[in-house]
Amino acid sequence: MTARAKAIVPLAIVIGVLAFGWTEVALNFQFHWVTNGTLGATGLALPAHFQLIVWIGFIAWGLFFAAGADNAAAGKIAIASIFGALGFLATAGIAPHLASTPKFWSISLLVGVCALILVLILIIGDWYYVAGTFPIFGALFGLWVSTGIDNWWPGGAGSSSGLSRLAAPGSPGTGAFGGVLSLPWYWVFIDGLVSAIAGVILGIISAKVAAAVTPKPASAAA
Repeated sequence: MTARAKAIVPLAIVIGVLAFGWTEVALNFQFHWVTNGTLGATGLALPAHFQLIVWIGFIAWGLFFAAGADNAAAGKIAIASIFGALGFLATAGIAPHLASTPKFWSISLLVGVCALILVLILIIGDWYYVAGTFPIFGALFGLWVSTGIDNWWPGGAGSSSGLSRLAAPGSPGTGAFGGVLSLPWYWVFIDGLVSAIAGVILGIISAKVAAAVTPKPASAAA
């Protein structure tokens, strides 16, 4: 095995195992463990408002490695996740009050303003990793759209928090799978930010464990 392979294979194995674990935990958390009632013959359950979002965790995990895969990178991505999530929160919270359905200009305006602010924060110092804010902002925005664009689309999150909202036409919400994945906009913020921080933690674990199990070069060992 070449020196390059010896350095990469342990990291790949560690990441593969952690990726399996994260996916298994997040999906079971969402559809089996923390739920609001069974979805009948599907074998699944209606997700509660608090969810772990698999893909957002992976995005933050990847950003951790892009930022350097060390303690400083963890801090940068954690901070970037907070700022990106706050940018989304401002967009979803303010835009619907400027223009209602079906007009999109207010959403576009808030996205532009938040993007401007996220970049201007660079003026404060190098501790701020603006490249990490945009993927997290985009991830939460995508989650918002896929779960019903609540607060902009009337009833986007459904008329209640349990199975009753799936029972009558017009009450389930406008999220994916017939309203099953409808989610209030502020829960998109909470779930997205928590999942991003989970991704940072996965990054730290994968880097530390891989470093511990990777064989040291003969010169270094001597």
